[in-house]
Amino acid sequence: MSSTNIYKLRCSIPGHEMDVRGVAPAAFPDGAFVSVSRDRTGRVWVPNSSPDRGFSEMLCMAGHSNFVSCVCIIAPSETYPRGLIATGGNDNIICIFSLDRPQPLYTLQGHKNTVCTLSSGKFGTLLSGSWDTTAKVWLNEKCMMTLQGHTAAVWAVLILPEQGLMLSGSADKTIKLWKAGRCERTFTGHEDCVRGLAVISSTEFFSCSNDTSIRRWLVTGECVQVYYSHTNYIYSLAVFPNSQDFISTGEDRTLRIWKQGECCQTIRLPAQSVWCCCILPNGDIAVGASDGIIRVFTQAEDRMASAEDLQAFEDELSKSTIDPKTGDLGDIKMEDLPGREHLNEPGNRDGQTRLIKDGQKVEAYQWSVSDGRWMKIGDVVGGSNQQTSKNVTYEGKEYDYVFTIDVNEGGPSFKLPYNVAEDPWLTAHNFLQKNDLSPMFLDQVANFIIENTKGHVVGPPPPAGGDPFTGGARYIPGSSNDRDSAGADPFTGAGRYIPGSGTNTSAPVGVADPFTGGGAYSSAALRQTSTNIYFPKTDGVTFDQANASQIISKLKELNGGAPPEHKLSEETVESLERLLQACGSHSSECPLTIQDINLLWKASHLPEDIVFPVLDIMRLAVRHPQVNENLCGEAEGVQLCNHLLSLMRPEGRPANQMLALRTLCNCFSGRHGRALLMAQRETVLSRAADLAAVCNKNIHVALATLVLNYAGCLHSQPDLEAKAQCLSVASRALETVQDKEAIFRLLVALGTTVFSDQSARDLARSLGVNSQISKFSSVSDPSKVGECCQLVLKELQ
Repeated sequence: MSSTNIYKLRCSIPGHEMDVRGVAPAAFPDGAFVSVSRDRTGRVWVPNSSPDRGFSEMLCMAGHSNFVSCVCIIAPSETYPRGLIATGGNDNIICIFSLDRPQPLYTLQGHKNTVCTLSSGKFGTLLSGSWDTTAKVWLNEKCMMTLQGHTAAVWAVLILPEQGLMLSGSADKTIKLWKAGRCERTFTGHEDCVRGLAVISSTEFFSCSNDTSIRRWLVTGECVQVYYSHTNYIYSLAVFPNSQDFISTGEDRTLRIWKQGECCQTIRLPAQSVWCCCILPNGDIAVGASDGIIRVFTQAEDRMASAEDLQAFEDELSKSTIDPKTGDLGDIKMEDLPGREHLNEPGNRDGQTRLIKDGQKVEAYQWSVSDGRWMKIGDVVGGSNQQTSKNVTYEGKEYDYVFTIDVNEGGPSFKLPYNVAEDPWLTAHNFLQKNDLSPMFLDQVANFIIENTKGHVVGPPPPAGGDPFTGGARYIPGSSNDRDSAGADPFTGAGRYIPGSGTNTSAPVGVADPFTGGGAYSSAALRQTSTNIYFPKTDGVTFDQANASQIISKLKELNGGAPPEHKLSEETVESLERLLQACGSHSSECPLTIQDINLLWKASHLPEDIVFPVLDIMRLAVRHPQVNENLCGEAEGVQLCNHLLSLMRPEGRPANQMLALRTLCNCFSGRHGRALLMAQRETVLSRAADLAAVCNKNIHVALATLVLNYAGCLHSQPDLEAKAQCLSVASRALETVQDKEAIFRLLVALGTTVFSDQSARDLARSLGVNSQISKFSSVSDPSKVGECCQLVLKELQ
């Protein structure tokens, strides 16, 4: 099979009735691809053996109640060996199709506006972006995470091949890098909406924008190259298998092929908007456009269209009408244009355009390097008078029309400027967004534009209802002892009370049970029996260690130096001392009065520089059933939660942060506390996760324990979104935490979350948890870290 360096038409596929908005190579059969359209359908095309070298429709998929905006392929799995097809639409839903039926297997609902972009990853993970400004991570039929941070529509999403990294590009002109559900980095540089993203490698990607540029980025944040050639919005990108060369399409009617960093070929199409493109396995290129036609281009001579079909394509192109207002041709003054003789001079580069005057007509030509000639690409509508003297000036710019729009009767009116070459749906959307108006008016405004510009629209009018965008010994909380607490309970510690410190206990010959501190076992015995003693860990882990006399001594010392307005009364101090003695034994047999509990709550609002002894008393007190019920019950629980979260602010005092975290952990010891924290899970874990960045190992241990307690409560529940947050927080914390005890507890949390839950395992794998934690599998001091890690990795196999 001979091949040239020049792409030429292979075939045109007129299967859709409206704009083709997305194309993607199919996993099956060989050489097939999928297209989606504003006609509300998706179609699978397979190559046929006919002389026209074309494609036949294998399947027409219907499931959307509005335009279909995007498509991607979910890779083959044991359940679906041919893969699945995901489509997103203006009906705010995602449909998942198999190749053997026209109706969706299931739908994904959760977005509040148009789903305009999709990307698939490993283990069936799906990433979606929407005009509702969010991206969502889906696994099977569940939303695992919602990525929030953009301030405008999310136009492009991408799952990178390694390490669980995800990207989103937005109309807010930024690109965001996400890891385990958290925005790790924001890329700035584009000057308009980011419309497309494409993978180069696990560390590099391309982006394209309405600003007419393509950018190459490193995931570390650097923009390493900017490419210019397009003259209008760029909508889509696709990268060749060599991970260097790529293609792009846009609103300038072109498909452009880029090799070695240069645009080496420009193919113009007889349609204003070239919405989408993909590269097929054999190197051919499929593009979809606003005229509803899919066109396939090839380098292989034996797949190129016949001479007759190539001529027909050229003739169709030559009959196109081009409006200079699209930004492609610049300002035109007919009197300054040369005549047809100008075409005798060869062009300088492929795709170069030249305008000539032929009587009262202006014609546009493009230089073809492969043919060595100028090809007519259309007639330029209007003359110099029309094109340089627009009718109405608005905000310093000239427009063909400036409409007055009354959205609400009696409300203010709005000005809507419009040029006949623009997409009315884009104009309508931009108008609504600029004036902060409801998207529900989209059809009404767009149809108003169409109705009031009849006879003046360049080319065929867009179909009604299109996608609107073209666009030490003393009491010191948190102090530590560098000696490890070998042989002690690895979660709660033992010995004298220095919160966060280890003990002076020497290690026994056998290593203590890592959860209870009793029944010493040896790591060798563990390896011999392959018994998993680490997870699932479903009973709550609490911080029980205390030195009551030191806590009271510190409380009295600080209270003695407090300003009068913050000084606790003798009655309150005595009440706190009484409460500490009653709760220090972790016994429910000691009766408490409501007054004691109320005084504890009031004292916990002391200024942050003197409140920590009170927080330590609260940390112990919430284990008592009566305190747990009173402070964590329905009426008071949210107040307690909010108060503790306020003490956990990243800029807060480390002692208060640690004690607030420990108090939350100890709340899990009672049913009222568990219910409260499960109801407040999203907010609590989000705030707690930020404390991973605080360089304090005691805070890290408390954070890890909180995640572990959540994982334990969720173990027997089917709440995959909640498990996803646990996975996300644990995964992110493991990137910064250094303390071995904290690492161990995070590993136990991971193991508990994924144990016997296939969906949670798949999500963990897709987030790159395997590669992230593998470095801990060789840790031998303490041995429980390495052993637990190996068991988690085994669970994730």
